[in-house]
Amino acid sequence: MEKNDMPITGICSFAKYPICPDIDVLDADMAILGVPYDLGVGFLSGARLGPRRIREASTQYARGARGFYDPELDRTFLGAPWKIVDCGDADIVHGDVQTSFDRIEEGVRAILGRNATPIVLGGDHSVSIPVARALAEKYDTIGVLQLDAHLDWSMAPGGQRFGNGSPLRRMSEMAHIGPMTQIGLRGMGSSRKEDFDDARAYGSTLFTASEVRRAGPEEIIGAIKPAKAYYVTIDIDVFDISLATGTGSPMPGGLSYQEVAALLRGIASRFDIACVDLVEVAPQYDPSGATCRIAALTLLEFMGHILEYRKVRTGKSDA
Repeated sequence: MEKNDMPITGICSFAKYPICPDIDVLDADMAILGVPYDLGVGFLSGARLGPRRIREASTQYARGARGFYDPELDRTFLGAPWKIVDCGDADIVHGDVQTSFDRIEEGVRAILGRNATPIVLGGDHSVSIPVARALAEKYDTIGVLQLDAHLDWSMAPGGQRFGNGSPLRRMSEMAHIGPMTQIGLRGMGSSRKEDFDDARAYGSTLFTASEVRRAGPEEIIGAIKPAKAYYVTIDIDVFDISLATGTGSPMPGGLSYQEVAALLRGIASRFDIACVDLVEVAPQYDPSGATCRIAALTLLEFMGHILEYRKVRTGKSDA
């Protein structure tokens, strides 16, 4: 008898995609890796619960091999023959930053080694440090696109170099990291002027949320420097506080879902996307569950466009 496979039944893998706990036998185009880690947070913790709750929210939207039909674009995304699997979580050790980072890096490297695109569910934004390190496995040079309310270029207050306020500065110190573009920045006091000066000195292209609204997504995307491939890191607080309250540092004046979706669609159309993470979902601060749903749908939509444009570039058939 054919199973109904309703969203409420079964195991809560991301979008109910098949589970592959052994990355050594991974055979997929994209692989989900959860990172339940928030030791990098200096104020409101809880992002360690993000991967589990994002997965739970995503099950309602699961469509399996038939893919997702978008009535606005009149197209179906993420359908067969694309293969997407959930590899579970990196084996985090609570209280141990180094071991946790090593295991995050190992997981991402292993996925890359199987020629799949890692889709990482954070966790606080410090997890992007080992994710970025892992990209040296496959890329001599890779660009970084950050969607975030905050610059994340902190100068290690108190000697803490691996907090959630410093991942982009840490990336700037890695030999394989190339051009950076940071989009959605805003908020009085969210970063120091010296941090902005250092980011500009590195060569990072910076756009505030107001500039995105004023110029429009197409103009912003057109200003992104070319690179062989890009790593896209999405902090959920790029969205306005009214949409995403479930995060440790929500900010007013952020982007709408439609604005973020247009940015990601344009990024996917222009660049080869090597890796994606979505971080800083702290579900306990949003009893409505809306933040987790926005996170799940943002990833599903972006994944769909990444693979659709990859099909155009590689000529992969739908058959």
